[in-house]
Amino acid sequence: MSLQQDEAILDIRDLKMYFPVTRGLLRRKVADVKAVDGVTFKIRRGETLGLVGESGCGKTTIGRCVLRLYQPTSGTIFFEGEDISSLPESKVRRIRSKMALIFQDPYSSLDPRQNAGSIVGEPLKIHQWVSAQAEYNDRVEHLFRLVGLDPSMEDRFPHEFSGGQRQRIGVARALACEPSLIVCDEPISALDVSIQAQIINLLEELQEGIKGLTYLFIAHDLSVVKHISDRVAVMYLGHIVEITKSRTLYENPLHPYTKALLSAVPIADPFVEEKRERIILKGEVPTPLNPPPGCSFHPRCFMAIPECRQAVPPLHDVGGEHEVACIRV
Repeated sequence: MSLQQDEAILDIRDLKMYFPVTRGLLRRKVADVKAVDGVTFKIRRGETLGLVGESGCGKTTIGRCVLRLYQPTSGTIFFEGEDISSLPESKVRRIRSKMALIFQDPYSSLDPRQNAGSIVGEPLKIHQWVSAQAEYNDRVEHLFRLVGLDPSMEDRFPHEFSGGQRQRIGVARALACEPSLIVCDEPISALDVSIQAQIINLLEELQEGIKGLTYLFIAHDLSVVKHISDRVAVMYLGHIVEITKSRTLYENPLHPYTKALLSAVPIADPFVEEKRERIILKGEVPTPLNPPPGCSFHPRCFMAIPECRQAVPPLHDVGGEHEVACIRV
């Protein structure tokens, strides 16, 4: 099914991913870790959606559900108009060639026993993308040039590359089968700050040059997300609490958790940094094994009222494609 430029390439509806907790010799289930608990959002073809939040909030779990590395507990995932959440494993490979993943750690995500050329070219063989050796060699050489690497480096092994070069190999591997969606799972967090900007610029250049290339960009660095994302979704304890255009989020955050996150981002101007008000959250993040009733953020929220304990607030549109899950907004 072909999609228009403004249609959703990825449409996630009420996605839940629970991990069972078992005990005893019979491995009896005693509880569930609610890693993702009722998430709904869309990504349009050709855009970048930034997914941000604290460690453990469920960002990576969503990415793995989208790639069907996890079988969702419930909910639906529509990719290019097809419900892939219930596809049997035998049919998942067919859609995996249209998706790709850029890993967080460029050091552990590359097989140390394979040279760079075979790492980049492996998806071509798995998905039978090319039929002849010459075509395979040409494609691998093209991918190296596409990410700014010299094709003469194909015979080198991962330990012979720097961190930034390794991540470029990871990007080339992700692009091998011309996917329409790439899940970027904190792709720069393990790199030096001086290299991070190069990888972000590379991803932006690739998106400009490859028509329809779409990113789900998972990160915890809000300044990076602001730079690369068209829209941003903020997660807290398995829920999306706010989603809107990138500029709107940074200029007019509405959810109290988003406000607290943005107040923690350092500003380069020392005079502005000294005068602005910081929002310090009380307490600790609750466990997804036993989340609080009602709004999951209410135990730490500076705007909480008794009604916040009674029901999970749904995302509601406040205008201008700005959705917030808070009864006080």
